[in-house]
Amino acid sequence: MSAISLDVAIPVLRVFDPAKAREFYCDFLGFTWDWEHRFEPDLPIFAQVSRAGLLLFLSEHHGDGTPGSLVMLRMRGLDALHAELSARRYRHARPGIEERPWGWRDLAVTDPFGNRLVFTEPVAEGG
Repeated sequence: MSAISLDVAIPVLRVFDPAKAREFYCDFLGFTWDWEHRFEPDLPIFAQVSRAGLLLFLSEHHGDGTPGSLVMLRMRGLDALHAELSARRYRHARPGIEERPWGWRDLAVTDPFGNRLVFTEPVAEGG
């Protein structure tokens, strides 16, 4: 038995506008805005959003994440997510599902700050 145990990885994504981040992550993607922190009222925000067990940190702090990052999010229920997002009719994105030749299906969205999130599930069990 190994003495090492790893827990969940939490990506840190760079954002530049908390209101736009809320609109995208909460109103469009259906995440919950769990908490936020600022050292002082006029300083950058650091926040956590979550959905179905997934946690993401969103940060305005220089050096926390790089705009344009890619995060692959393995999941189940891609068709249901696609239907949900399509019904919201978000004016900045209308993502579709792409079948990949390596046996996965992807739904890619890009946040207002250039970060790309790819929700992905295997075509068949064991993929």
